[in-house]
Amino acid sequence: MQWFSSWTWTLLLLMPLLCHAETSDWQAALKSDAARFDRLHTLVVVHQGQEIVALDLKNRGLDTPTNIKSLSKTVLAALVGVAIEKGVFEGTDQSAMETLGDRVPASATDGVERITIGHLLSLQAGLQRTSGRHYGGWVNSDNWVHHVLTRPFVDEPGGRMLYSTGSSHLLSAALTESAGRSTRALAREWLGEPLNITFPDWGRDPQGIYFGGNNMRMSPRDLAKIGELYRNQGRVGDQILFQENWVSESWTGRGKSAYTDDPYGYGWFLHSLAGESGYYGRGYGGQVLYVIPSLELTVVMTSDPTPPSPGSSYLRRQFQLIEDHIIPAFRD
Repeated sequence: MQWFSSWTWTLLLLMPLLCHAETSDWQAALKSDAARFDRLHTLVVVHQGQEIVALDLKNRGLDTPTNIKSLSKTVLAALVGVAIEKGVFEGTDQSAMETLGDRVPASATDGVERITIGHLLSLQAGLQRTSGRHYGGWVNSDNWVHHVLTRPFVDEPGGRMLYSTGSSHLLSAALTESAGRSTRALAREWLGEPLNITFPDWGRDPQGIYFGGNNMRMSPRDLAKIGELYRNQGRVGDQILFQENWVSESWTGRGKSAYTDDPYGYGWFLHSLAGESGYYGRGYGGQVLYVIPSLELTVVMTSDPTPPSPGSSYLRRQFQLIEDHIIPAFRD
């Protein structure tokens, strides 16, 4: 009995060292594979709220704001969730035109009143896209909101997912109009203060509305805080920024991406890895925020956004890093 007790104590004393060695092994393998990505700048892994991996592969800085491109749509969706919690918006079924007030032009396409806040969030407004080949004409117009709202309908509101940053920009305009403050000011107060996130200035349209759904600048570590906010069901300590149902609604697929076939909710794509349900936001060039609630994990990757974009093949390689190294390290 004495021998068993002594051996047990020896094992208990050695376990932290053994676990450390095991952790170091998978982290070393992850770093080795990540270093083979020419474009990958940073990789951050947070488990149960603790930063486990922090790779700065190109000396860009883990706390240095970077252009997150269309991953801005995920952050914007969080702002909409807070706006609903605060009563600035009635809910996702509210007509978007009600929230835009006088910003709706007299020449708006017939039927835009049927577009809801939810349709804008899920990119199902039905209007002709302002992304892709239409992007240049939109951002070079003298009124971005008017330009979006005078596009023809190519589907019904709530129909196909039509990836269009113009839809997201309408949300920024709606926040500005309904709250009476800029989207940047709201981001700093509603997310920046409780989460200790820095929101530097970013681009605005000719009317001064902050670009909705593109070109926000955030650090990799601050992006991880957005993922953790959703993983924790809208809670930050004792504060509730939005209700649990906002997370479940955001992570419910509505339309489907024409590029990846992944379902899309409110600012988040749905995509399982290694049998674990996961949710991600992405931006041009390889900006990724991925959350796996079952394993209490948040993963952030930032990459070189310089054109040309590596596209879906690069995203698959990023997912492979998660499947090969991160998920196995945290499974029971």
